[in-house]
Formats: sequence, C-alpha cells, structure tokens
Amino acid sequence: MHYYRKRKENLLYKKIDELNQNLLKANLVEVSELLGNRKKLLLRQFISGIFKGMGIGIGVTIITAILIIILQKIVALNIPVIGEYIADIVEIVEKQ
Repeated sequence: MHYYRKRKENLLYKKIDELNQNLLKANLVEVSELLGNRKKLLLRQFISGIFKGMGIGIGVTIITAILIIILQKIVALNIPVIGEYIADIVEIVEKQ
C-alpha cells in the first residue's frame, strides 16, 4: 500500500513539474500580469501600434518606388499604347 501511494505522489509531482514547464514556455505568468495592469497593457499596445504603422508606411513606400521604377522601364521601351498611359501615371505620381 505504501509503495502504491509513493508511486502516485511521484506521478503527481512529475505532472506538476510538466505543467509548470508548459506554463513557463507559454509565458502565461507574464501575460496574466500584463492583463492585470491596464496602464502597462495600453502602453504596450500603443507602442506596438506606432511601430506597425511605421512598418506599413515604409513597406508601402518601398513597393510604390519599385512599381514606379518598373513603370519607367516600360515607358523607356516605347510601347505605343501602354507607354502613353504609363507615362501619364508616372507623371502624376511624380508631381505629388
């Protein structure tokens, strides 16, 4: 009987250690502390939003620049119909 009880305790301790490791891996403790502190959560979300906005702005700028370069190359090929439309588009974009 004593052996059976000891075995169950060891299994229980093992499961508790496993659960503890899983919680630490998931950062659940930090998340629960963060959710408990509204000011910290709002500050973190605000800063995250600023950096996401900057990333989107930089990304759109780079993609637009690449597209304008490609369009300019197409215009340089002097394709009669397409070249005129693209030249107009490039001119409008460069004015703005």
